[in-house]
Amino acid sequence: QVHLVESGGGLVQAGGSLRLSCAASGSIARISAMGWYRQAPGKQRELVARITEGGITNYADSVKGRFTISRDNAKNTVYLQMNSLKPEDTAVYYCNFIPPLPSWGQGTQVTVSS
Repeated sequence: QVHLVESGGGLVQAGGSLRLSCAASGSIARISAMGWYRQAPGKQRELVARITEGGITNYADSVKGRFTISRDNAKNTVYLQMNSLKPEDTAVYYCNFIPPLPSWGQGTQVTVSS
């Protein structure tokens, strides 16, 4: 079973950038799709970006044009570059497969101040 560990979150001012990383304990090369999800306080977890094995990406409308998902199969890592951050991007960010596994990592907190 592959375990996923997220990192890279932090506190940033509106308009700033962060790069999140998701390190997998095993190979992700054969996993067809992976995604970044987020959960804001009092809200349901939502998928914000996904990437297929072949590198095809899709984004939620709320982050399109600002976030970029990428993967490095050789390093078993998935990234999320977040630019032009807004206070409404504040959430705990998780990576998981698509569809997601039942178990979730601890996530990484992203806080955007206005």
